[in-house]
Amino acid sequence: MTIALHKPAGFVCTRSDPNATDTIYHLLPPKFARLFNVGRLDTQTEGLLLLTSDGDLAQHLTHPRYKVEKEYEVTLDRRWNPELAKKLLDGIFLDGKRARLARVQPFGPTRLRVVLQQGINRQIRRMFYAIGYEVERLVRTRIGALRLGEMPRGSWRALTKMELETLRQSSSARRISKGGVLPTP
Repeated sequence: MTIALHKPAGFVCTRSDPNATDTIYHLLPPKFARLFNVGRLDTQTEGLLLLTSDGDLAQHLTHPRYKVEKEYEVTLDRRWNPELAKKLLDGIFLDGKRARLARVQPFGPTRLRVVLQQGINRQIRRMFYAIGYEVERLVRTRIGALRLGEMPRGSWRALTKMELETLRQSSSARRISKGGVLPTP
């Protein structure tokens, strides 16, 4: 069984935490207590989170060798300087690893869409901080071909067989356009 959850800000991605009152499992019926989350979103990040009992699917979606894209909408504390995109695409060292974004697309003066193919703890927030920005809001909108869409915050739904098959097929076969920067629409 695999479900999609629209995680609201303020919830932690764990079954229990003595320092947190709200976990993602408080949003779900008890019958899903044995599902485990595929990757994590930090407490203040909201958006698409998958929970599954399928270990192979979880491995495929989270291991960097598969390069499954995760897309986020980022709201910054001030106007975006497009000249800084190259730094994010080339990479910034976090925890001794090169963290990079696969794509950066502005869609407003302080809003961007970014795509990751790796996952380092709080990567997007830390990368923007390293170039002088604070992330005010962060929402994961897509994993592979699966989109959050209009799902209300705090709600969940089971994935269809077709969605599961599409997720399993998500891989490095999807290539990023050269340079990774998309123009403002």
